Amino acid sequence: MFFEYPRLLFLLLLLIPLAAWYVYRQMKGKQDPSLQVSSLQPFEKEKVSYKRILYHVPFVLRMIALAALILAMSRPRSSSDYETTVTEGIDIMLAMDVSTSMLARDFEPDRIAAAKDIAIQFIAERPADRIGITVFAGESYTQCPLTTDRITLINMMKEIQTGLIEDGTAIGNGLATAVARLRDSEAISRVVILLTDGVNNRGEVTPLTAAEIARTYGVRVYTIGVGAHGMAPYPVMTPYGVQIQQIPVEIDEELLRQIADITGGEYFRATDNTKLMSIYSQINQMEKSRTLVDSFPVYRELFMIFALSALFALALEFLLRWIVLRRIP
Repeated sequence: MFFEYPRLLFLLLLLIPLAAWYVYRQMKGKQDPSLQVSSLQPFEKEKVSYKRILYHVPFVLRMIALAALILAMSRPRSSSDYETTVTEGIDIMLAMDVSTSMLARDFEPDRIAAAKDIAIQFIAERPADRIGITVFAGESYTQCPLTTDRITLINMMKEIQTGLIEDGTAIGNGLATAVARLRDSEAISRVVILLTDGVNNRGEVTPLTAAEIARTYGVRVYTIGVGAHGMAPYPVMTPYGVQIQQIPVEIDEELLRQIADITGGEYFRATDNTKLMSIYSQINQMEKSRTLVDSFPVYRELFMIFALSALFALALEFLLRWIVLRRIP
């Protein structure tokens, strides 16, 4: 507690001469009328009246009231420090390849399922960010726009599957669609995480053109190539049912590095589930949200406590002086 006008507290010193004046009057006997008698013997067996005990209480109450009024006028206040935390998140678009090659089983259970599961973990670990999803194969579209609704985002991620759009790998279209979603973003950082397992072979927008567009809008692109080295098991439909055949893994790593370099991002190669999870963890560490902590005091006025105390003391003095201790003139 502190006082806004501490100099008024010097008025409390006035209580000292007032108390001294009261004691002086009591000692001189000038407060009450008196009667002289020859002997006090007839009164020695009389019990002390409770009124005699309360005789000085009204003066004490008046002093308390005066002290409380002085304290109230000094404007007592208390303060507490409150902190407000403002988190400025990052806008992130996940651009995911959904071509049929993502069904290869060099990941558990396959590439697309592993990519979805690990992306869901990544989403759950970034509650302050707006995240959206773009998918691409022979063409691209937005699966989920930028949002902070984690439940909707995760459900939309679970619904991703191959075969919904024309097959192929249009990396440029996928990246351009993701950048378009970030174009009007006002976030401090805008990021695209592009995941693919193939070579660009479709689309109206070339990957490098899309990368230049991303750089123009200040969008950083992290590229991830998924697939084991060499050959990968792939389910193939035959007249005898689904059979697993070994197919070559072809990833245009040079192109993905160029996209990352142009936009200020980084290229990663994931060869299994563990490596892909590690890559998302690295990106999670590199792209940190900014948290601003603002501390400010909140004041509470306490003068009313002292004002009410003074009022109560004066009321109690009035009751004692004019009802309990009232004297006949």
